[in-house]
Amino acid sequence: MTKEAFANVILDNERSFYHISKSILKNDEDCADAVQEAIAVAFSKLAGLKQDCYAKTWFTRILINECYHLLKDRKRYLPMEQEADSAAEAEEYSDLYLALGQLKPDLRITVVLYYIEGFSVKETALIQKISEGTVKSRLSRGREKLKQLLEEQEVQI
Repeated sequence: MTKEAFANVILDNERSFYHISKSILKNDEDCADAVQEAIAVAFSKLAGLKQDCYAKTWFTRILINECYHLLKDRKRYLPMEQEADSAAEAEEYSDLYLALGQLKPDLRITVVLYYIEGFSVKETALIQKISEGTVKSRLSRGREKLKQLLEEQEVQI
C-alpha cells in the first residue's frame, strides 16, 4: 500500500479512530496525541501491512496500543485540576457514554469496536488479538453490564 493510499484510509476513518481512542482515554488532548503517535508508527511500519484490505484493522490495533501506552505513561502524573474538570465533563455526556466509561477496559473496547465502529466479530478479534469466541462473550457481558448500569441510572433519576 502506498503512503498516499494509507493517508486516505486515515482521513476517511478519522472520526472512527477518535471514538476508539476516546473509549480508552478520557481527555481530548490525549486522544489527539495517541492518534498522531499511531499515525507516525503506522507510516514507519507500512511495509509490514501484508494486505491492503486490512489497513483500517491494522491501524486500529496500532492506535489501541498507543492509547494504552499513553494511559500507562499518564497514570504516573495526574494533575490536580484534572479531577475538577472530569466532574464538569461528565455532565456533557449521555447516559450511555457514561455507562460505557464504567465498563472494564476489555469489555469497553470490544463493545465500542463492534457496536459503535461497526467492525465485525472477526475484525474485532483480529484487532484485539483474541479469539472470536472471546469477542462474543465480551459482547454478551458488556451488554449485560450496560443494561445493569443504565437501569441503575434510571432508578437514580
